[in-house]
Amino acid sequence: MPTQGEGRMIGHLATGILVLALMHFAQSIFVPLVFSLFLIALVWPVQFALQRKLPKLLALLITITVTIAIVLAVGSAVIWGFGKLGQWLFANAGHFQAVYTDWTDWLEGHGVAVAGPLADRFDMNWLVRFTQTIAGRLNSFAGFAILVFIFVMLGLLEVEDFNRRLQSPNAQPQGQRVLLANREIGAKLRRFMVVRTFASILTGLVVWGFALVAGLELATAWGAIAFALNYIPFLGPFVATMFPTMFAIAQFESWQMAVVVFLGLNLIQFIIGSYLEPLLTGASLAISPFAVIFAVFFGSFLWGISGAFLGVPVLIAFIVYSGQSPSTRWLATLLSGKPVGESDGSAS
Repeated sequence: MPTQGEGRMIGHLATGILVLALMHFAQSIFVPLVFSLFLIALVWPVQFALQRKLPKLLALLITITVTIAIVLAVGSAVIWGFGKLGQWLFANAGHFQAVYTDWTDWLEGHGVAVAGPLADRFDMNWLVRFTQTIAGRLNSFAGFAILVFIFVMLGLLEVEDFNRRLQSPNAQPQGQRVLLANREIGAKLRRFMVVRTFASILTGLVVWGFALVAGLELATAWGAIAFALNYIPFLGPFVATMFPTMFAIAQFESWQMAVVVFLGLNLIQFIIGSYLEPLLTGASLAISPFAVIFAVFFGSFLWGISGAFLGVPVLIAFIVYSGQSPSTRWLATLLSGKPVGESDGSAS
């Protein structure tokens, strides 16, 4: 029979599995809620600064309007980019399919047996359907956006009251720990998004310039796609690299040029994502690369595209909360890039 400690561990594991299953099957509620909490952490300083000079509801209206405008700008970039790509694919479907068939025949002629099975599943129709699916999902976010808007509006109105409840004597000492953790999470998420936005803009501009120099059609669309997808670590840059590479195969009908495009885009992503971003974020946001990859892929498994984006913010929150308790501080130490408790000046 299991010991008391083993039984408790099994119970915690079973509870965790049930919670994850609930979060997966009830994602229509949990995804907007988590995304709303993420937005509230980002925009609360703006709301707080405005409501010190303006009526609270007017400050809320300004904050919500600016937030919606920024989210729509990022979403519109990827919708527009994939829309232009979809138009090109429809206009050049026959040419693209002919080029792909020639390549698979060449691979089969040189003994690459995987080309045949791939040709049965990955053809021009599959690529068009895949592009349509992405565009369709992006365009179906209207209901999601409305729910997020409601959560953010109500959440911003309650932040001050919630903080006061956390500071009340009846909530101590846990209330003060949660309050400090929330402030640290907010500061880290804002820093994360500032750096990520700068890197995304830079990636989009450099990809656009590279596509122009390489003579790749739809250069502006590739820049817009690279900008928007760069907000999703690993998966976003991968998609933003593979699509132009396949496009280059059809446009240039040359594997050498496709390799040049592939290597050039990967070099851009590597320099900005693996060197510049860590340099700008510094030690305060240092997270284990393995933990980041796991968070992105597990988030995408749990909640799809939204989960891939929310994976890292949720991981940041998890690390901060884990560092608040001696019993879980070891988890925060393993997941972060430095010993937990070292001062980094990020909490405020």
